[in-house]
Amino acid sequence: MREAKLRPGTAGEGGRPVAAAPGAGAGMAGFSRRALLAGSAAAAMAPLLPAVIPAAAAQTAVMPPFRMIRANGINLAVHEAGSGPAVVLLHGFPGLAFTWRHQIPALVAAGYRVIVPDLRGYGRSDAPGAVEDYGIARLTGDLVGLLDALGLGRAVFMGHDWGGLLAWQMAILHPGRVAGVIGVNTPHIPHWMLWLHPDIVAAASPEKRGFVADPAVDPILQMRGVYSPGMYVLMFQDGTVADEVMNRDPRGALRNSYRKDLGTPAEWDRLPRAVANMEYYGQPVPERLNERLPGRDVLSAGELDVYAAQFARTGFTPAINWYRNISANWREGRGVDQTVRVPSLMVSAANDVVLRPSMAEGMEAHVPELERHVVADCWHWTPEERPEELNRLAVSWLRRRFPPG
Repeated sequence: MREAKLRPGTAGEGGRPVAAAPGAGAGMAGFSRRALLAGSAAAAMAPLLPAVIPAAAAQTAVMPPFRMIRANGINLAVHEAGSGPAVVLLHGFPGLAFTWRHQIPALVAAGYRVIVPDLRGYGRSDAPGAVEDYGIARLTGDLVGLLDALGLGRAVFMGHDWGGLLAWQMAILHPGRVAGVIGVNTPHIPHWMLWLHPDIVAAASPEKRGFVADPAVDPILQMRGVYSPGMYVLMFQDGTVADEVMNRDPRGALRNSYRKDLGTPAEWDRLPRAVANMEYYGQPVPERLNERLPGRDVLSAGELDVYAAQFARTGFTPAINWYRNISANWREGRGVDQTVRVPSLMVSAANDVVLRPSMAEGMEAHVPELERHVVADCWHWTPEERPEELNRLAVSWLRRRFPPG
């Protein structure tokens, strides 16, 4: 890809649109407290996926071939397709490169070179053993090494969930290697204060309404003063109970995580405190068939097989180790300017109860060249739940800012 192809184009009509109004969500009536808390994230996130096909066929039918690429001292399994300006797709937790199976063909057809790794600790990529091997310097270093190995100077980075955090951090820590950022669900909130946004703090601890996080204080320490010990990010810090529960039944843990149609953020805030405190992971999966999981399955049986096979092989600990570096990431970034100085697109999901659309309001203070949109009737798993809408927004923005050809 020639560097000239990554020169920003003009912003579209209206410059930076204001976020669209969230769509209406399904009600929460009929969900028992136990059902809402059952399983690893049974009540947290969600995507909508295609028809049931065998696991092997599911992967080969929609994903381009992968190859192993040496980057930053580890091997990354990387899928590639297309030609034109480079777009690197970064999955979240608990995801894989497979997360982007609906975006790859759309971006290739639009004239882009699409590069999709299993990130460090996931899928077929290497999973080093030490917790500190998953700090933000290592994770962004992997992507710099990937660009180097592919002979690329810069790329647009599109990330969902933790992949979104990684994309924003790439623009902060390696601005010369980033042409633009597309954040999917995950807003840029400086200094790792994401889980301390006033909107979700108020839901978990109504008495702390009006809470303002202090960027000079360790975010994990502040979270301990806000949330219950079972809050999933804190549970990941405190031993390996969550890892062990999830590793015993990867398929069940994933099925309970990938849910949809669980209501709106406003409805969520009226549920029992344990729900608002995000006690999602490390809970035993319900075995009784008559104890219905909340919402609806996001993945077909074949797609769930793809995820389950990989996590059965790797376990969840390498992925959870990303969370175990939040304090270290905060320490390393305390003196770093948090401004993202590249063209950026923020795509929120109207009914994501953790990464709420309201959390993207005011992002322009730290991301001056920002366009924002909200996808209606969508939970957390936007790339899979609402692929057509995400593809439309991403391709429209890319063609205006980084036109192919």
